[in-house]
Amino acid sequence: MEEILEKLYEMTAFSNIAADPRFIIMYVIAFVLLYLGIKKQYEPLLLVPIAFGVLLANFPGGDMGVVQADENGMVMVNGVAKNIWEMPLHEIAHDLGLMNFIYYMLIKTGFLPPVIFMGVGALTDFGPMLRNLRLSIFGAAAQLGIFTVLLVAILMGFTPNEAASLGIIGGADGPTAIFTTIKLAPHLLGPIAIAAYSYMALVPVIIPLVARLWCTKKELSINMKEQEKKYPSNVEIKNLRVLKIIFPIATTTVVALFVPSAVPLVGMLMFGNLVKEIGSNTSRLFDAASNSIMNAATIFLGISVGATMTIDAFLNWTTIGIVVGGFLAFALSITGGIFFVKVFNLFTKKKINPLIGATGLSAVPMASRVANEIALKYDPKNHVLQYCMASNISGVIGSAVAAGVLISFLG
Repeated sequence: MEEILEKLYEMTAFSNIAADPRFIIMYVIAFVLLYLGIKKQYEPLLLVPIAFGVLLANFPGGDMGVVQADENGMVMVNGVAKNIWEMPLHEIAHDLGLMNFIYYMLIKTGFLPPVIFMGVGALTDFGPMLRNLRLSIFGAAAQLGIFTVLLVAILMGFTPNEAASLGIIGGADGPTAIFTTIKLAPHLLGPIAIAAYSYMALVPVIIPLVARLWCTKKELSINMKEQEKKYPSNVEIKNLRVLKIIFPIATTTVVALFVPSAVPLVGMLMFGNLVKEIGSNTSRLFDAASNSIMNAATIFLGISVGATMTIDAFLNWTTIGIVVGGFLAFALSITGGIFFVKVFNLFTKKKINPLIGATGLSAVPMASRVANEIALKYDPKNHVLQYCMASNISGVIGSAVAAGVLISFLG
């Protein structure tokens, strides 16, 4: 009887958890992420799949954790070293499990990030940016965190490729971070993806923290509509619909000529937006890109990225450095946008609320909604959402172009 009970105990996950208590840390992390996604509603469409993937990956014996290949693509399969890229997909599914099949087929190949960008494009309205083009420059200023952290990471001992993958977290764009890391430092994909998506979900916490650190009450109370009335713009868009159709075509062409390596992201972003703006003739394409395809891609990306967060992959100093560096990149990107607005305001009568600069990172549209909520706390009539969207949307394009530049130089 005692032997039977012992075998039953060994059959459960309790024996493995008792032998390695680090599993408990991962459960706590998963539960915290689920709490933030469900209760706090911080990007639940991303955070809930990621958190549940973390949970699935850390049940011993479940074989749902992603086995990360090293720099040479080697993984251990039943005690034998194999090259993951020489293994057929059915063998990966059989020997390494369902999650590895999804991960190496859809994520590691770089397939899902451009697909998600297509969906993002279909869900994005470039109108606010086109109506406020002068505000789009703050989307470029907010890329400061990417290149600052890149230099700091190199000084701390990361290779240039690893440092670039770490710095791109400052763009606040999960697909861009994944795509860049696949190209430059695939062995760090798991922790970088987790850090990027976690900080995106924490935008409602980070933006207010940074904004209140650097901005005065007077600056946060700048009413953009009142500024427009005092200093009206001389530029008038006569046919916005035509401009919105031309814009994605022109942007893709320009980016393809100057930064070809950014085309997989920018091109798919603009294609998704184009089928939206054309209207009824491409409504079926728009519906597929923005709903079924986008939703399926988000599920597979979230749950498989979460499954990379195993105890061996996450609980180490490299990952801790990535988490800290990612937060620094994120905060510096917000700071860069804020300070660029401050400098801009020194030379113009028409003042701009620094919150618009704070939304120059991607994280569309959450960053803009958060900035608008902050502005309304200081002035209930100060709706800055449409102005923030101009900077926010340009930040999406800016981070994708920055990723293309890094891939071109280091890839």
